[in-house]
Amino acid sequence: MTELTTLSCVACSGDEPVASPKEIETLRLQVPEWVILNSDGVGKLERVFDFNDFTQALEFTNSVGNLAEQENHHPSILTEWGRVTVTWWTHKIGGLHHNDFVAAAKTDQLCT
Repeated sequence: MTELTTLSCVACSGDEPVASPKEIETLRLQVPEWVILNSDGVGKLERVFDFNDFTQALEFTNSVGNLAEQENHHPSILTEWGRVTVTWWTHKIGGLHHNDFVAAAKTDQLCT
C-alpha cells in the first residue's frame, strides 16, 4: 500500500465515482483517527484537533489552508478556542474520493 502522504491530490472533473466501501476500508487504515460521517447521503472524513489556546488553533487552521491551496482541494474548517474541526470530502462528486484520504493524511502531518 502506498503511503498517502507521498501522493498529491489529483484534479477531480466531477465524473469520477465516489470511493467504494472496499476502497474506503483500505484507505481508512492510513487515517485511523478520522471519523467517516454521512451527512445527507454525502460521505465525509472528519477529525477534531485539540490545542492549548486559540492562537495555536488559528495557526493550525492557516496551515490546513495552505495545504488546501497546495493540493487544490479544500475542506470545511471550524476554528474554535482550543480546537479545530477539519472535514474533507469531494464536493464535485458528493462524497469521498481518494483525494480526501490523501488530504487527511497530510493534515495529520501538520500537527506532529
